[in-house]
Amino acid sequence: MGQETRGSAPCPLCTSGYQHIFPLRSRRLGEREGTRRAKAAGPDEGPRSTSSPGRTLSPLSHPVSPDMELPSACSHPGWFLLLLLLGLLLWARRRRAWDPRKCPTDLTGKTVIVTGANSGIGKCVALELARRNARTILACRSRERGQVAVEEIRAATGNPAVLLRLLDTSSLASVRAFARAVLREEKRLDVLVNNAGVTGLPFAVTPEGLERTFATNYLGPFLLTNLLLGLLKASAPARVVNVSSFRHHAGTADGRFLTGQQRLNGRNATYSSTKLMNLLFTAELARRLQGTGVTVNALSPGVVNTGIMRHFSWAIRALFVLIRPFIKSAEQGAISTIYCAVAEEVSGITGKYFDSECRLALPSPAARDAGLARKLWEESEQLTGVIDGSQP
Repeated sequence: MGQETRGSAPCPLCTSGYQHIFPLRSRRLGEREGTRRAKAAGPDEGPRSTSSPGRTLSPLSHPVSPDMELPSACSHPGWFLLLLLLGLLLWARRRRAWDPRKCPTDLTGKTVIVTGANSGIGKCVALELARRNARTILACRSRERGQVAVEEIRAATGNPAVLLRLLDTSSLASVRAFARAVLREEKRLDVLVNNAGVTGLPFAVTPEGLERTFATNYLGPFLLTNLLLGLLKASAPARVVNVSSFRHHAGTADGRFLTGQQRLNGRNATYSSTKLMNLLFTAELARRLQGTGVTVNALSPGVVNTGIMRHFSWAIRALFVLIRPFIKSAEQGAISTIYCAVAEEVSGITGKYFDSECRLALPSPAARDAGLARKLWEESEQLTGVIDGSQP
């Protein structure tokens, strides 16, 4: 809004809004302005008039000065708080507690597996590990998308030891076939990243009698890790990295969820519960692996712009498009996973949970329940047929 010219009517929004917020200060400034104008008019002149003849100018009926003219919306303190919050969000989005570029870890001679590596966080993690010269196995459900990712990572890193192996963590048969191939073909395994996950899927029971989302996000990774424990121990020091979520705080752990005998109310509740199970699995596995040289930790990538929301309604997807400037990219979301996989600072640490800024964080009380973790482990053993890394 430009400055008001003499003779024009004052803006009612500016004057009323300003005086409503700062009534005392506005009155005093108006009185000073009236006095100043009276002096400027001279001793023989009365108060200057507006465009209406014979009308005396009231100190409060005119903006205090051209420099003080502010739209009422901009003068409201709520706008300052909104701008401050926006600035903090942008700052937090760009802030990095740990920078992979400053980490000197070289993985020459090491073998790593990343599940769900054809896109999103998994692909970014695989790219970074391949850049560090690791023999990098992309465990993907889709042959076509997985092969595209392999070629892109090879081209970007110059590392020819980037391989594709098919894996569908929602199928225990697929997990067993993948594990048999790894044990047959690989001499070592130094890092296993359980990244594959889904959300937004409707309730469904697989042909193996497992609820689909719980099988994909939790039970498949549970079986895979147990089947590869022998190779991990033989390659020690080795690491298992489980991608969980801050949403585990809203989760519930009940073994009946795994088979669909008990249903949760809503897809968000299902996803949150699988992420809680990831943390319980991490804690119990760390306890069982003490003294083996194999560590296991879990992390939250934060709110990340990836294709994981593709199964939600168009309204939810549209909302994510709107907030995209304020959330992490896949590259940024992968940092906490990379940190747990290669950072020297994590060496020897096990059974812990790291937030999206690579800081040690305290998970929910349910995630710290040792009794609940043991019970879930035993129920998972029964469903998968795995006992201490072996299968009947």
